[in-house]
Amino acid sequence: MEPVHLSDRAVIALEGPEARAFLQGLVTNDLGPLAPGIGLYAALLAPQGKILFDFLVVEGDGALLLDCQAASAEALMKKLKLYRLRAKIEIAPRLQLAVYAGLTGRPAERAITYPDPRLAALGPRSIGAAAEMPADLPGPALYHAARLRLGVPEGSDFGSDKIFALDAGLDELHAIDFGKGCYIGQELTARMKHRGTARKRLLTVSANNALPAGGEVMSESGPIGELVAAYGATAFALVRLDRLEAARGKITVENIPVALTRPAWLDQSSQVT
Repeated sequence: MEPVHLSDRAVIALEGPEARAFLQGLVTNDLGPLAPGIGLYAALLAPQGKILFDFLVVEGDGALLLDCQAASAEALMKKLKLYRLRAKIEIAPRLQLAVYAGLTGRPAERAITYPDPRLAALGPRSIGAAAEMPADLPGPALYHAARLRLGVPEGSDFGSDKIFALDAGLDELHAIDFGKGCYIGQELTARMKHRGTARKRLLTVSANNALPAGGEVMSESGPIGELVAAYGATAFALVRLDRLEAARGKITVENIPVALTRPAWLDQSSQVT
């Protein structure tokens, strides 16, 4: 993928002597491996185990930097400040910093660059001072096209407090550490993992026509899932895997024939039409 400026992302800084301990107690991943050149993917869950926010975390600029969806940055900061209590940290946007994907060479060296921890095929991820980065980079469309091809959901694909972390594939995308101890939503997430009760997954849907978000995914046997995000003729659907396995005949969304694809990172990629 060629270098792109992810202008739909924002950077939030957590700064102070207790920043790491504070975040460690909140999010799904273990911050222990975090180091220069190594980033992590993590989520902040509701107490019931559903995703509120997802983001990438990296060290740099004297702080922990959260690379998050710009549209939800203010809500994420508000939630973090709610949990801060008396912790000695400052939580603020870093408006001078921008997020990039696919940077190489000197621009990557001038930024905080690390391999995307979700999937190697997503390439390098960077946070850098916008004033020091190339000004003529394309926007995020190429990146989103690439992640849709790879079946990687993020941000608004999850909604807010709608999808359990395991149903969203966050375990397979390396956002959850089951050995780290307590965090918000940990009890239910661990129970679903150990009891094997996560029966749904986000799968990629493709069609020859534009697809409606919220549309019901149907087989001749009955409903098997629901579209949670749509990008023209491509979408993500939250699908009951047992119902998909038992499905007969054509699969449709509001009478539009569709194909469901299990991304290779989730399982051996297969397609049902």
